[in-house]
Amino acid sequence: MTSLPGEEVDKITLIRIKLPYREYFETSFGREYEKHTYLIIVEAGGDEGYSETAAGHYPKYSYESADIDAFIVEKYIIPSIEEGLSTDPREFMDKVSWIKGYNMAKASIEMALWDLTAKLMGKPLYKLIGGVREYANVGVSIGLQKDIDTLLSKISSYLEEGYQRIKIKISRGRDIELVKAVRNEFPDILLTVDANGDYRAEDLEHLKKLDGYNLLYIEQPFPYWDLYLHSKLQSMLETKICLDESVYNSDLAKEAIEMGAGKVINIKPGRVGGISESIAIHDISRDYGVGTWIGGMLETGIGRGFNVALATLPNIIYPSDISASKRYFNREIVTEPWEIDDKGRMWVRKGSGIGVEVDWKYIEKLTVWKKEYKIGG
Repeated sequence: MTSLPGEEVDKITLIRIKLPYREYFETSFGREYEKHTYLIIVEAGGDEGYSETAAGHYPKYSYESADIDAFIVEKYIIPSIEEGLSTDPREFMDKVSWIKGYNMAKASIEMALWDLTAKLMGKPLYKLIGGVREYANVGVSIGLQKDIDTLLSKISSYLEEGYQRIKIKISRGRDIELVKAVRNEFPDILLTVDANGDYRAEDLEHLKKLDGYNLLYIEQPFPYWDLYLHSKLQSMLETKICLDESVYNSDLAKEAIEMGAGKVINIKPGRVGGISESIAIHDISRDYGVGTWIGGMLETGIGRGFNVALATLPNIIYPSDISASKRYFNREIVTEPWEIDDKGRMWVRKGSGIGVEVDWKYIEKLTVWKKEYKIGG
């Protein structure tokens, strides 16, 4: 990789915000009405890099949440770097490597350093990390709905907007009937399902029924820790299994591929610890002939900027979950909301870094608390 500038970081700021969703989003983990996150500002020599934590309000997707991550940053990460830190994100990850886990907390600062580094170099982030196109191919993820008619109506609407792939959430007791109805109504669309780890060993034979619906892949049917069950189901199916929560670093990606636990990997930068580890998983998957895509965590326009940049990498061969801003929010925290064109593409920003301008006046209205940490000197 190109050598990166190593200017000294002056200050890190956390801003905890609460942003209302346009409508609730429901998965097997439950229903959410608001986006709870904290924003990161990393300052060096008058320039700023931005990011956010991917963790949600509650530790349901993983053991991390926005408030837990903020505590980890203040209690452990800041003391590890307060005597001095350069803007090179790889140096930061070395300094906090002693902290076990908490990938999303680490990623929140690592990614801000990548944004800042790209700005210092005067480059868009997607070019700095090796992107090969100027857009992301995008699909849409649809949460569990109150009934099938509502689900079909939403799918129709999103197809009209141009989304290339439809993903629907499923759970035990709410699966085959949904998939059958969608396939009957839309026989030719790119369709995937996501269980968020809701199934168990006794569901293996039941899940085989999904093989008959021409799915692009089945995402994370079993709990994150059970690669064995994933490999067992994959051996029973023609349909590919996509791993999400199970892959939280590049070592696990390699092991999961080699043991046949899945044939697709969903790369979520927050889940795996940031940009560098996302690239590592991308490269390992490419070398093994396994396709990848970039997953979303209901990010604001700041986090979405990183996802778009990563989705321009060469082995991102499936449409990514990077929906338009209006999919989730009535008002964005960036001045130019992210949109898709009629071909289901989201174009990168040409400015340096992730290329967004932040709406600080709106953020002031959303702020729960704000903390600043002096670094070095």
